[in-house]
Amino acid sequence: MTLTQLPTSSGHATWRTRTAFWWITLSAVAIVVLALLPHITSSLQELTDDDPHAIAANYVDGPAALQVAFYLHVGFAGLALLLSPLQFAPQLRARVPRLHRAVGRIAFGSIAIAGSAGLVLAPNSRASWVGTAGFGTLAVLWLIFAAAAFRAIRRRDVAAHRRWAVRTFALTYAGVTLRLWLMLLVPIQTALAGVDPQVAFDRAYLLVPFLAWLPNLVVAERYLARQTPSPALVRVDRAVIT
Repeated sequence: MTLTQLPTSSGHATWRTRTAFWWITLSAVAIVVLALLPHITSSLQELTDDDPHAIAANYVDGPAALQVAFYLHVGFAGLALLLSPLQFAPQLRARVPRLHRAVGRIAFGSIAIAGSAGLVLAPNSRASWVGTAGFGTLAVLWLIFAAAAFRAIRRRDVAAHRRWAVRTFALTYAGVTLRLWLMLLVPIQTALAGVDPQVAFDRAYLLVPFLAWLPNLVVAERYLARQTPSPALVRVDRAVIT
């Protein structure tokens, strides 16, 4: 079920759906450009020199394999985050089904690489064992959900593919929600309790390994529980795989 397939019995529902779609799309683009792109265009040493407390500092002195995993995770997770919203536009699937399939394959490959790299990074998380557990679980579920969506469409089970695709995107969007939580939790501590900004960041970072994706998955499951695909939408989706 796509983000643009909520019930449209009223103009209010249509407005709410479109607003949600554009918020997700624009926030994904913003995070990729502002937060992820600098990690690709700059070296870990340059990022650490600019901010000694940046996440890059956790890997700057690590082995080459760990640094490669960091770049693979950031780069391909960003690509998956950029491409995934395109898959939730029924007009695109109906008018250009080949593009939908091509983008889907690229997004799936990106998730496979980024998720595998995430498994390598998790044991070295800045958040210690909490980060290992939270980010490690995220990486495992991300890979499982994406594989389930891929297998479902290979056997032409459109309904199952749609459900797994929504769950997969809920985890892909963790790249956005992680930073939104940090933007909320750090100022709250500094403004209300006078906590040093770096201490506030370190405390917040102990929470985001799970906060970044668990609420997303809960929202996705509640969304799926309310949805019943119409015959017309199912015909559109079946046309995409033929």
